[in-house]
Amino acid sequence: MAPEFQDRVALVTGGSRGIGRACAENIAAAGAAVAVNYHSAEQAARETVALIESEGGRAMAIHADVSLPDDVERMVAEVERTLGPIDLLVNNAGVFDHVTHRETTLELWNRTLAVNLTGVYLVTWEVKEGMLARRFGRIVNIASIAGLRPRPNCIAYAASKAGVISFTKSVAEAWARDGLRVNAIAPGLIDTEILDGVDQQRLDELVASTPIPRMGRPQEIAELAVFLLSERSSFMTGQTLVASGGRVMLP
Repeated sequence: MAPEFQDRVALVTGGSRGIGRACAENIAAAGAAVAVNYHSAEQAARETVALIESEGGRAMAIHADVSLPDDVERMVAEVERTLGPIDLLVNNAGVFDHVTHRETTLELWNRTLAVNLTGVYLVTWEVKEGMLARRFGRIVNIASIAGLRPRPNCIAYAASKAGVISFTKSVAEAWARDGLRVNAIAPGLIDTEILDGVDQQRLDELVASTPIPRMGRPQEIAELAVFLLSERSSFMTGQTLVASGGRVMLP
């Protein structure tokens, strides 16, 4: 049996570490050629590519700031020139600040929305015309349960992820008859470097209060992403799958 994504090309933004790296590795293992986007973590991105190539896959590292239109245009053009038309997209790049409302400055707000929400729009818009022309495209947007529940200590982040969920629903309906499917994943507390700025005592409290009392693993989110990109989810679009160990149920 041929690999699930044989002859497909995937782009994973923020693919150098954490959830992005796990997605890139799992998509490559399913047969796709993968472009690993990074902003600042070049070495980590190259390590991700090396891991994929060591397993016999095809991959490339590509620098771009997803909040900048010129960067996104250049990135997509280079990926398509090197690997081919992009069939699969994981919008994972994001920034996170765990701060109070008094520390939520306009600068922080603008930066968070620019990367987490405008970045999803820019990358999606850069690949969508090719997908529409080929009548095939699979997109997964990494949101967060912060977009579903109040988060008073990450207001900008929560707003950006709520926007990602709404964006996912709207474009999914817009393109459903054109062969494109767009879904999202809303992770809870996942053990990645994005939590480095969060106080350890606070993390311990969050884990203790989670119905499944542990952090999630990047691999667990990557497996959902592969499912949503695959034809095993062929009757799904506009959906947000929650993987939070039950935290989304808490008051």
